[in-house]
Amino acid sequence: MDQIIRGVLHFHEHIYPERKDLFGTLADGQSPDVLFITCSDSRIDPNLLTGSDPGDLFICRNAGNIIPPHSNETGGMTASIEYAVAVLGVRHIIVCGHTDCGAIKGALDMDALKGLPHVKEWLGHCRSAMEIVRERNDIPGDCSLDHKYLNEAIAENVLQQVQHLRTHPAVAAKLANAKIEIHGWIYDIKTGRIRCCSHQQDTFSDFSDQYADIIDRINNEQDS
Repeated sequence: MDQIIRGVLHFHEHIYPERKDLFGTLADGQSPDVLFITCSDSRIDPNLLTGSDPGDLFICRNAGNIIPPHSNETGGMTASIEYAVAVLGVRHIIVCGHTDCGAIKGALDMDALKGLPHVKEWLGHCRSAMEIVRERNDIPGDCSLDHKYLNEAIAENVLQQVQHLRTHPAVAAKLANAKIEIHGWIYDIKTGRIRCCSHQQDTFSDFSDQYADIIDRINNEQDS
């Protein structure tokens, strides 16, 4: 806790005074362009990863960067997605998974979660991804998935959560009218690299390849 206290003191003494104008602007409202959905894992810092400021990202975090399919049962993720899309008008949604994900390790072997009933129920939203990995590798349904399939399962989970996201009415409406874009990301903690896909893709490519056109435009703007 000492580190947290020091951090708050540093914020009050240095960070806030230096960015007082920004915080003054944010005091009256927010208009983020991006809904960033990622894991609760302490090793993920969306603002650090994207070089963004307060007010740039509407961030939702949970174990496994899970997006339950839309239903009439209200939950925190459903309400947050609806608000971000229908009220804040975000133009982009990023679903960001990461390497060494503890939630996906749990989803690989659900029998090991007997003492964690709520975790087990939550990770049931990863089931389609696990079944795809199982089918792809011809693994019987009565066997746990080995951790050697972890990276494959992490990637498949992002793809499946992107599909779940598309079932939310506010998102579906914006997608149908090309008013929103969905991005799937996998962040490699060790290397800092990001692999990406769009909601229309089922494979991941390197960040620089996925966003080559935008990167070229940014570089040209910097050169001019």
